Amino acid sequence: MSTPAIVVDGVTVHYGDVLALDGASLTLERGRVCGLVGMNGSGKSTLFKTIVGMVRPDTGSVLIDGMSPARVRKTGAVGYVPQSEDVDWGFPLSVRDVVMTGRYGKMGLTRRPKPADHLAVDEALERVELSEYADRQIGQLSGGQKKRTFVARGIAQGATTLLLDEPFAGVDKRSEATITRLLRELASDGATILVSTHDLHALPSLADEAILLMRRVLMHGPPGEVLRPENLARAFGLDVMDRSETQ
Repeated sequence: MSTPAIVVDGVTVHYGDVLALDGASLTLERGRVCGLVGMNGSGKSTLFKTIVGMVRPDTGSVLIDGMSPARVRKTGAVGYVPQSEDVDWGFPLSVRDVVMTGRYGKMGLTRRPKPADHLAVDEALERVELSEYADRQIGQLSGGQKKRTFVARGIAQGATTLLLDEPFAGVDKRSEATITRLLRELASDGATILVSTHDLHALPSLADEAILLMRRVLMHGPPGEVLRPENLARAFGLDVMDRSETQ
């Protein structure tokens, strides 16, 4: 039996007195796209940052490919596409520079790109349809192009687990379609994708499974089942009685 791609076991996270995650647990297998659904403040971004090791949980544990997040980050096997507000878009880096950061773990201490690094970056940029913007400063791109740049970074680094925090927020239809196609292709190649989104209508065509989060995992299953109105009501804080109680 293969090791799951991601195992989150009883993770609780506080920011001071604020409870961000409360005993959250989930398991994701390889080669799947999983959609993460929840209202603002439900802990989605905290969950992402805990999985990649940017936030240390108060209790509980996270394993990626059976290893700690810190160890996996050194291998480049996990990629993270943050929300736009978490990025300094004024920093003087080109699109190519940003994608090249995905190769740093393979360069050694000098961080001098080799031909293989340049090739990986060029191929990743072509795959996300941004080759013509390679030398443009990252902040000059549209919202959708910025998201595609970070997806390209994950591709260039060879990430087998990719986490995307609201990749469709503020993007154009072309970028949304391109990102969706890429995520499906990456999953077909064996990658594990966890993506948070508010676009519930598009979720069934994007994801193989879905998770409802409200500081803990309320439900994890097929998108059609997870997105039933009574289940969404639980995730978005509405008091709706179970249908069985009303019959």
